[in-house]
Amino acid sequence: MKFPILSTFVFLLTLILISCFGNKRITTNEIDESETDGIISESVKHKEKMIIVYKNKAVSNKIRTVLLHQEKEPLSIPIINLNSKEKLHFSFDDLDGKIKDYYYTIIHCNANWTKSDLMQSEYIDGFTQEPITKYEFSFNTIQKYTHYEFTFPIENIRPTHSGNYIFKIFIAGRLDSAIIIKRFMILDTKVNIQAEVKKATLVQDRNSKHEIDFTIKHPDLVITDPFSDIKVIVKQNNKEDNMIMDLKPLFVKNNELIYDYQYENTFWGNNEFRHFDIKSLRYQSERIRKIIFDSTYTHVYLFDDKKRPFERYSIEPDINGKFLIKSQEGWKSTIEADYAFVHFTLPIEQFSYGNLYLLGEFTNWQLTKENKLHYNTDKMQYEGSMYLKQGYYNYHYALLDTSTKRVDVSWIEGTHYQTRNDYYIYVYYRAIGERYDRLIGFIKTSSKELF
Repeated sequence: MKFPILSTFVFLLTLILISCFGNKRITTNEIDESETDGIISESVKHKEKMIIVYKNKAVSNKIRTVLLHQEKEPLSIPIINLNSKEKLHFSFDDLDGKIKDYYYTIIHCNANWTKSDLMQSEYIDGFTQEPITKYEFSFNTIQKYTHYEFTFPIENIRPTHSGNYIFKIFIAGRLDSAIIIKRFMILDTKVNIQAEVKKATLVQDRNSKHEIDFTIKHPDLVITDPFSDIKVIVKQNNKEDNMIMDLKPLFVKNNELIYDYQYENTFWGNNEFRHFDIKSLRYQSERIRKIIFDSTYTHVYLFDDKKRPFERYSIEPDINGKFLIKSQEGWKSTIEADYAFVHFTLPIEQFSYGNLYLLGEFTNWQLTKENKLHYNTDKMQYEGSMYLKQGYYNYHYALLDTSTKRVDVSWIEGTHYQTRNDYYIYVYYRAIGERYDRLIGFIKTSSKELF
């Protein structure tokens, strides 16, 4: 009689365990990816579910210089028109120096870069994954690496829907373990956007902020509820720490949605970007103090930077936070550009309420351990270094307030209405009953006309 009782107890215990662990795994379908990818940069809790937000990232520190842009336009953002002949160019370096069987696939995302409800078979025409077959070894460099690249779309794999996407790079047979995540967008223009960048309307902000007023015209698109069907995202220099994503139309008339606010659509102008030029590791450019080779690595030491919040505005050419790979001594920079540790110093008093970071496209516009600066109490200065490929780079110093989690560039850099910034406006549309966000409008404008 003991065995039936024991069997019943084991059976009930098994049911309880299955129930507990099963519920934990199926709360949302993105949870599985977060457990296997090791690539997710951010998870947010929403209605008791963990929602995965995809961000640009490489898992291994052996993967460097991940670039994605329009073909033959290295300073462009990765956006192309749906069903067009336009191409994206993807490239990266593997410092391991060996040949690996890399593959890529694409994943459709919502406007907030969470995975959409569409299945791959719904938004991909062709195969769901493709090998990366084009690679070259570095030539005449101290740092040995293998350079991989591919263009997209191709006949074997094409997107059929507009919206946000990510490339997921992985090693053959290991789809669940992503090596690189990189964002891109497919545009299907259905609206016309008219935008104007000007000095802020409010008196207290006129010398320090930009105001972006814009109108969305949609004569050929029926929008039932513009307050819920339309989502607008405005970015300064295409970064996200200060993006505006909760604007609703202030006025709705005929086939126009008007966004003409006085405060909600403003950005700190900040300052022109700092820069350094390491296209040559033989000669010192204007911002380089010294170049040293220690038998293993090349080290580039920049001149000390300085805090500039109260300085008068000064015109300095920049590329608004971007970077460009180039080797002055090589014929083919993709494989002849070398790597070097670039050392930054900022002599100021230590902050007690926040941390200091380098910020630019070369940091993916993110604040991470790699681009965090550390304080040298003996020299009374912030110091940091990054391992970078030869080229021309823009950067800012960004202060992260540890209590409010607010990113402040103006604290170190200053802010002026004369600063020349690029502004990007994205318009997404999801009608009632649809399962994904369409990207139906895009425009890039600039504040350069404020001079």
